[in-house]
Amino acid sequence: MVLNSDGTKKPFRKQKPSAPRSAPDKPGLQARAAAAKILAAVVDRKLPLDGALDHEHGNPAYKALGEGDRALVRAILNTTLRHLPRIDAAIAVLLDSPLPEGARALHHVLAIGAAQILYLDVPDHSAVDLAVEQANQDPRNRRFAKLVNAILRRLGREKNEVLEKIGQVAPMPAWFIARLEKAYGREAALAISESQLEPAAIDLTVKSSAEDWAKRLNGVVLSTGGVRLAAFEGGIPLLEGFDEGAWWVQDAAASIPAKLFGDLSGKRAADLCAAPGGKTAQLILAGAAVTALDQSESRLRRLRSNLERLGLKAETIATDLTKFEPAERFDAILLDAPCSSTGTTRRHPDVLWTKGPEDIARLAALQERLLRHALTLLKPGGMLVFSNCSLDPAEGEEVVARILADTDAVERVAIDARDWPGLEAAVTPLGEFRTLPTMLKMTGGFASGLDGFYAAVLRRTA
Repeated sequence: MVLNSDGTKKPFRKQKPSAPRSAPDKPGLQARAAAAKILAAVVDRKLPLDGALDHEHGNPAYKALGEGDRALVRAILNTTLRHLPRIDAAIAVLLDSPLPEGARALHHVLAIGAAQILYLDVPDHSAVDLAVEQANQDPRNRRFAKLVNAILRRLGREKNEVLEKIGQVAPMPAWFIARLEKAYGREAALAISESQLEPAAIDLTVKSSAEDWAKRLNGVVLSTGGVRLAAFEGGIPLLEGFDEGAWWVQDAAASIPAKLFGDLSGKRAADLCAAPGGKTAQLILAGAAVTALDQSESRLRRLRSNLERLGLKAETIATDLTKFEPAERFDAILLDAPCSSTGTTRRHPDVLWTKGPEDIARLAALQERLLRHALTLLKPGGMLVFSNCSLDPAEGEEVVARILADTDAVERVAIDARDWPGLEAAVTPLGEFRTLPTMLKMTGGFASGLDGFYAAVLRRTA
């Protein structure tokens, strides 16, 4: 018996059960919730993934996580975006009727859960439990919690059958597959689509002997003259040669445009959209006195920092290229123009979900304006390399064709495929470069492929 302080009997009160663990305390839940929020930002609001995952200015839910959970969020999002058409197809296979109109938050919870079950090394029960918890914690999704549970549990049970059913679904959005098919044919389009599922290689451009650095870093020398690394533990800055600026990370395809000039000793060269500076560094090492331009001062600060690590110097100017009028014209100009970046989906799987046909048209028009102005900055006899990392001919071949059709005193300089052993297929009949992610096959444990890139060499004749 329990008594009050005055000796009277204290009335019995039923003990309340202890509150269940709150959702935010459930291990892994905050990471899944952050992943769903960021997926919504990318797919529905067309916001770039890199911005959301920025450690200083990124999504608040992501920034609130520890580094281990941040790594999990990155893995979930990259996997989901790479496989999203197949994930959507898998969910559709298991639904008796389509999700309610406008149920985007529910879709993202299911997609995040399905990605873990189908493609990541996450226990199925954990993926299901956390997805159901997410649904219960969101007023928009609470009434669908049982549906989330049923769909994801069934997906776990029928994983192999579902994967077989969705295997013929191209893992790129339909709008872009259609554009690839028009440009390269159905078979090549599907091969390019599949190639984005492969891990991107880490390639280095080196200041000295590629053979020596390949040996030191357990890599292999590429036909582009760079070094491709095998898988390794730890970060890039920990590798031998980083601190002393002996090399920099640069995809094999991205290293090609600057190499098309050859020896630039004694020449004045301009890199017109220069940041982050990999191509600027190449032009300096080719012997040129380089002026590096970029519209963004913050991007130029990054370029200067990169050049400082490499022990290289260039004149840098923050300016709008279309208003740039130098006192003296240049012998060589590299214009690696802003583009849709559709050739980089192995590294940036959000690109095809944040861009659309209207973006490609807008960027192609911008590229044409930049290229027309860049040609006015070139000396007679000078060479200009126009390039970008888009897979779409609207941003490459078609831009150059229009320039050549209506611009006096400009000619194409054909690239000789014999100068590019191993990449002969990337040189088009017109003598332009068009790399595809399916090229540069490798063996011996090295990742295959390279970014999709376009490059053409133009000469001013008068």
